[in-house]
Amino acid sequence: MKNFNMKTLLSLPIYKVAIIVLVAFVLGFLIRGCGVPSQLNTEHIHAAQDKEQIWTCSMHPQIRQPKQGKCPICFMDLVPVDSGGEAGTSEISFSKDALKLMEIQTSPVERKFVEAQIRMAGKVDFDETRLKHITAWVPGRIDRLYVDFTGTQVIKGDHMVYLYSPELISTQAEFIQAAKSVQNIKPDSSELIKRSIRATLEAASGKLRLLGLTEQQIKEIEKTGQPTDYITINAPIGGIVIRKHVTEGTYVQTGAQIYTIADLSQLWVQLDAYESDLPWIRYGQEVEFTTESHPGDVFKGRISFISPTVDPKTRTIKVRLNVANPQEKLKPEMFVRAIVRSKIASGGKVMAADMAGKWICPMHPSVVKETAGNCDICQMDLVTTESLGLIKADLPEKAPLVIPASAALITGKRAVVYVQKPDTEKPTFEGREVVLGPRAGDYYLVKEGLVEGDVVVINGNFKIDSALQIQAKPSMMDPKGQKAPMGGHDHSH
Repeated sequence: MKNFNMKTLLSLPIYKVAIIVLVAFVLGFLIRGCGVPSQLNTEHIHAAQDKEQIWTCSMHPQIRQPKQGKCPICFMDLVPVDSGGEAGTSEISFSKDALKLMEIQTSPVERKFVEAQIRMAGKVDFDETRLKHITAWVPGRIDRLYVDFTGTQVIKGDHMVYLYSPELISTQAEFIQAAKSVQNIKPDSSELIKRSIRATLEAASGKLRLLGLTEQQIKEIEKTGQPTDYITINAPIGGIVIRKHVTEGTYVQTGAQIYTIADLSQLWVQLDAYESDLPWIRYGQEVEFTTESHPGDVFKGRISFISPTVDPKTRTIKVRLNVANPQEKLKPEMFVRAIVRSKIASGGKVMAADMAGKWICPMHPSVVKETAGNCDICQMDLVTTESLGLIKADLPEKAPLVIPASAALITGKRAVVYVQKPDTEKPTFEGREVVLGPRAGDYYLVKEGLVEGDVVVINGNFKIDSALQIQAKPSMMDPKGQKAPMGGHDHSH
C-alpha cells in the first residue's frame, strides 16, 4: 500500500474506488463512536448542560432565557429556576433594584390597641314593651268607638270605647248592697262584724276594678246607688293608635282586642350583624346611627339584645337597640345605618370607658348604676358590665399583637405572611404560617406564628409568593412546594 497514490487510485475502475471510500467511512465511524470522547464531544456536553440552566422573571414567568440578564418586560434581574434559597424552604432573595421594582413595603409586628368599626344596617321598630292592647274585660256590644281611625294621638286616660254589658249589673248590685251595709253598721256592733262587712265591700269593689271600671266610676256608683249596664274603657297609655280591630255595633267576648296603642317616645332599632363582627359587639354598648329622613343628625342607642341564633336566610344575627325618641323624629320602619366603635384589648376584650366598672340591668340596658342593686323597671338584680365582656379603658391591659390586614395571604384553610429576615447580604424573605384572630378594622389580631418586632411584608407579598411558586418552593397556594415550575413560551430564540 506504500506505493498506493492518487495516480494509482485514479487508474482503478470506478466500482473499486467506491468500495474503498465506503470501507474508509465505516472504519472512521466505528473508531470515533467506540473510542474515548474527543475534546469536541466534551465541549458539546458542557454546552448542553449550560443550556439546561433556565433563567426567568419573578414577575413574568413566561420569560425563559438560557443565560442571566434582564427581563425584557419589566427589566428586573432574572433569577435561576432552581436558585434563591435552599430547596424545600420558603425563602427567597432579591436584589435591591428588583425590590424597588416590585414595590415591596414592610411593617413591624407590634402591640397596640386598635379600634374595630362595625357597620350595620336595619330599621326602626316599635318597642314591644310599650305596646298596649285595649280589650273587652266583659262580654257585650260596642256602642261607641271614640277613635275613628288609626294614627290618632291619644293621652293616657282618654275615652276610647263605650261598651254595653248586662253582666255588669249583678256585680254592681252586689257592690251597692255591700256599700249600704257599711253605712248601716251600728256603733255597738262587734269588731268582727264590722271587719266582715268592710271586707265584703272591698271584695265587691275589686270585682268592678277587674271588670275595667275606674276608681272614679266606682265612686260614682257608690254615690248614686244606681247600677249601670254601660262601661267606658279609657286609654291605658299615651301614644298612637296603630290598629283598630273592630267597628261599632260589634258584639265582643271577654279578651277581644279593640285597639292597639304604641308609645313612640321609646323605640327599638333592629340591626343585622355579620357573624365575623360578633366578637366586637357587647350588650350595653353605645351605637350611633343615621337615617335618610334626617341627614346630618346622629342618633344614639344602647344594645339591649343580641340574638342567640343566626338567621338561616341572611346568615346574620339580630342586634336590638333601645332608643329614646322624645321629639318623635324617628318613625317605625325607617331605614338606618349604624356603627359600633370598639377599642380592643388583648384576648379580644372590648374596652368601654363609659360602661366599665358599673352595674347594669340584663333586661333594661338604660338602667346603669355605680353600685349593685335592683333595676328600677323590672326589679331584677343588676350585673357587672365586666360579666358582659366590657372592661375599663384605664386598666393596664396588655395591648394585642397585631399586623396590618394586607400582610396576610389567606386561602381559607391557612394564613401566610412573608417575614423579612434580618442581617442578610441580599433582601431575603421567608414565608411563615400564622394563626390569626378576628379582624379589627385594618388589622388582624395574631395568636401564633409571629413575635413583636418581626418585619412583615404589607405590599408586594403576592409577588413574592408568585416567585416562590415559579421555583417550586413552598408558597401560599402550594405549602409543600411540589408543583412544577410554571411553563411559558421560550423567548430566548
